[in-house]
Amino acid sequence: MLPNNYRWLSAEPGPKMLLEALKLYGTLEKPGDGDNPAILDWAKELGLRDYDHDAIPWCGLFAAIIAKRAGKPLAASPLWARSWADWGTKSPKAALGDILVFSRNGGGHVALYVGEDDNYYHCLGGNQGDAVSIVRISKERCIAVRRFYSVGVPANVRSVKLAANGTPSTNEA
Repeated sequence: MLPNNYRWLSAEPGPKMLLEALKLYGTLEKPGDGDNPAILDWAKELGLRDYDHDAIPWCGLFAAIIAKRAGKPLAASPLWARSWADWGTKSPKAALGDILVFSRNGGGHVALYVGEDDNYYHCLGGNQGDAVSIVRISKERCIAVRRFYSVGVPANVRSVKLAANGTPSTNEA
C-alpha cells in the first residue's frame, strides 16, 4: 500500500508506465543468497538471460518491465540505468511518469517521476532500499529526463509539487 502522502497516485489515470509501476509497488528483494522469484521472472519475461540474482542492481530491470508492459520499447541496454538517458525523447521539464536518470557512486539509477519539492525529485523505482518504493533523490544528481509517447502526452502529465517529507536517498544500490 502506498504511503499516505502518495495515495493520490492511485487515482491517476496514466501514464501507462506509472500505472504498471504502481502495480509492483512494495516488491521486495530477498536478503542474502535468496532471490525474489517475481524479480527474476521480470528478467525472463524480457528475455534477459544474464540476470539471475536480485542482489544485482535491478532499477534498470524494473524500468524495462514497466516499459514492456506499457507497450513501450526498451532502452538499448535496459539493465544499465544510464542507458535510459538515451531512451525516448528529452523532456523539457520533469513531469508525472517521466523517466529520470541519476548519477550515483559506482554507476547510475533510473526511476519514474511522481513529484518534486524544492531540492528533490520524488521517484518511484526499483531497487530503492531493496524494494519498489518512492524515495526523494537530489535534483543535482539528475542527468536525464526522458519520455516516450507515440500517440500523445496524457492530459494528466504535469509537474507535481510535493512536501519535502522523508529522508532523502543518497545511494539506491
